[in-house]
Amino acid sequence: MSAAPNRMHRPDSELVDLVFDYMRERLQYDPVPLDHPGDGDHLCASLAGILNATGNDPADVLKLYDHELSRAVISADSPRYLSFIPCAPTKAALLFDMVVSCASLQGISWLEAAGAIAAENQVLRLIADRAGLPQSAGGTFVSGGSAGNLSALVVARDTARRTLGVGRETTLRIAVADQVHSSVKNTFNIIGVEAFVVPTVDRRFTGEALRAALAADPHPETVIAVVGTAGTTNEGIVDDLQGLSEVTRERGLWFHVDGAYGGAGLFAPSVRERYNGIEHADSFVVDPHKWLFAPFDCAALVYRNPQLARAVHTQDASYLDVLHTEGDEWNPTDYAYHLTRRARGLPLWFSLAVHGTQAYTDAIEEGLRLARESAELIRGTEHLELLHDPQLSAVCFRRKGWTNDDYYRWSRQLLEDQIGFVTPTGWDGETVARFAFLHPGTTMEMVREILDTMA
Repeated sequence: MSAAPNRMHRPDSELVDLVFDYMRERLQYDPVPLDHPGDGDHLCASLAGILNATGNDPADVLKLYDHELSRAVISADSPRYLSFIPCAPTKAALLFDMVVSCASLQGISWLEAAGAIAAENQVLRLIADRAGLPQSAGGTFVSGGSAGNLSALVVARDTARRTLGVGRETTLRIAVADQVHSSVKNTFNIIGVEAFVVPTVDRRFTGEALRAALAADPHPETVIAVVGTAGTTNEGIVDDLQGLSEVTRERGLWFHVDGAYGGAGLFAPSVRERYNGIEHADSFVVDPHKWLFAPFDCAALVYRNPQLARAVHTQDASYLDVLHTEGDEWNPTDYAYHLTRRARGLPLWFSLAVHGTQAYTDAIEEGLRLARESAELIRGTEHLELLHDPQLSAVCFRRKGWTNDDYYRWSRQLLEDQIGFVTPTGWDGETVARFAFLHPGTTMEMVREILDTMA
């Protein structure tokens, strides 16, 4: 006689209804409130005893989450969230994320999840087409830009080692600008390569600067790759991808483009020209959980020649042999450092299929418009100073006469009053203010309300 199923795995219609009602209410927020950062002592007291041997009433646990835990989380999908890089997933993407979670998809292999992978690959193809990459291009969805940069640059390193016939004892370098994202610097520490840092002019990495730096270096043969950025996090600057790609082709270097934030601009005709040269990239990362309106955590990693990535990332174990019996299978696990993965590209696929690509273009263009209009408003305000004309949707500016403490005091008060979440940033060693526009629900009225508090 078979054992009775554990009560944890029995269907509970009351629990399902309870959670669905809560999610329905959350999805109907318009706009989503910012909420506040949490107090550690209060949260610890609220959570005390909740994990115990006998469990709790589901309604009580959900009430704890709703009244205590969720209120101590600043909502990145609020239109008043203008710090870091916001997140504004569509309702369609959020709903389908629930479908993916309920499906318990093990998205590592074609054998286990061919349908899900086929849909994910359709989205990767769309992104590759916008970048101008060849039909042979392909890749996988990973958790974020950090995972994408790490996975791509491991392939760059190992491909170079094979080409040069060198081993781990040889120090290799990768060319980056002084504005490169922190995740790229961290990747170098992990994979054991050194940074060949090229100074920028006006914060933009150019082919001319790269060519001059290589010409002046006594050992340029140890430089094996170049990382260009399609939208720096702080200022939204797109590097000279055309010029960088020319140098990489001349010297046979791997060309990686980190477009985690700004790569979505490929969908916006008003700025598409700034990305010229990305079609020559050997690898490219864009995070749909940023400006392509998908839920966390979702990053698209695309290779020009996926077979190079497969040669590096395919994991060898007897229990995995069954995944590699067909010549045409596409296993996402073969194209990044991961093995276990959820099919995190499916919510984006569903939302794109529901809304169409033009809706995405319109929403991205709205963020660009907000940045331009905010820059003009700042430029015309006597006590404010615009630090650069926005290339994408980030705007850095200063309040004349303010100190570091003034900016932080102002930022805390904005959040306390629920007017906005706008954190200070650095600019040449100085503390300044910064807007990051992404949410199509952000309005110029909100921007004016925030700027009025700086008078």
